[in-house]
This record gives sequence, C-alpha cells and structure tokens, in this order.
Amino acid sequence: MSRSRPSNLSAFEPHDHGLCRRNALRTADATCRAKRLRLTPARAFVLETLLETHRAMTAYEVLDRLRAAGLGAQPPVAYRALEFLVENGFAHRIERLGAFVACSRAGEAHLAAFVICRDCRKVAETAVETPAPGLTREAAEAGFTVERMVIEAEGLCAPCREAAV
Repeated sequence: MSRSRPSNLSAFEPHDHGLCRRNALRTADATCRAKRLRLTPARAFVLETLLETHRAMTAYEVLDRLRAAGLGAQPPVAYRALEFLVENGFAHRIERLGAFVACSRAGEAHLAAFVICRDCRKVAETAVETPAPGLTREAAEAGFTVERMVIEAEGLCAPCREAAV
C-alpha cells in the first residue's frame, strides 16, 4: 500500500519514497522562504542526498557526493551544510552512527526517536510524546533542565534479519 504521508517508522515500510522526498524538499524550501533562510545549492544538494534513501550517511559520504557534483571538496562545506540542516530541523544527527539522516517530519514540532538497523544502517524516525519522563522529572528535582535528548534503538530490520538466517 502506498501512502501519501509517512507513518511511524516508514523507512521500514513500503511507501512512495518519491513523494516522501518531494514533500521534504517542498517543506524545506517553504520553511527557508518563510524564515528568510538561504537554502544554498550545497545545502539543497546535501538535503537531496540525505533524502535519496532512509540510510544514515556520514559527513565524509556526503562530502564525496558534494565533490562529485563539483559543489565542494573540503570537509567544512559538508559540515556547514549538515549543521544548517540539523539546526533548522531538516536533518538529524544519529549519535550512535556518527551520521546524519533527513528528518521525516520536517516542519512539525516533534521530539524524535530513531530505530536503526545495525546492518544496513537504514534509519526510521518516529515522534515520541514524552521521552524518559522519569529522567526529566529526576533531573528537574535536581535543578537540572534537560535541553536535548537523543533516543536511538538499534537492531535488525526485517530484510537484514532474514538475510542473516
């Protein structure tokens, strides 16, 4: 079944990835226009690169793509583009992999959690209501304010699990 809007964990489900990609690019363009941000050719190219698949990519993989496209051969080009995309909600850094993935919910206020296949590196994003309520409550009781939390679950997707059998 093809869906017009990605569901939770859509990276692991059949969906119209072309539509998924087009919607993300439209959202980024509209958001940048509304906030008067510059979606430079390098930034747009990096976002398109991250949107090619739901697989996490390292900055050096992104740099290789930038270099091949003639948009930059130095690491700062890739890191600046990725930083812009993360800061503006178009991408996420996957801490476990030291890599980046396009945000599947760009334009929506959400707390993201990630399911990561340790074999193929495919990453699915889902929104969580209240992450670790016990931790945030205990932190608050100690006078600590949680500003950022990363929730990442690692395992095997169905195709990788079947291939391992």
